[in-house]
Amino acid sequence: MSNNFMETLSAKSVEELKAERLELRKAQFNLRMQKATGQLEKPHQFKATRKQIAQINTVLAQKAGE
Repeated sequence: MSNNFMETLSAKSVEELKAERLELRKAQFNLRMQKATGQLEKPHQFKATRKQIAQINTVLAQKAGE
């Protein structure tokens, strides 16, 4: 799954990647708020969201180096 996700990210433009990263950061914030209020039902989403943000950052760094 990860490799396919990376290929999908590589096909996107820098603007699309930045927009997706912003959405993921908002989702990460919402997860933190749910955890703080005791409403978090799926704690595994923390790791998945963090990983997706890191993958987007990697692709952005690769595109900046080109």
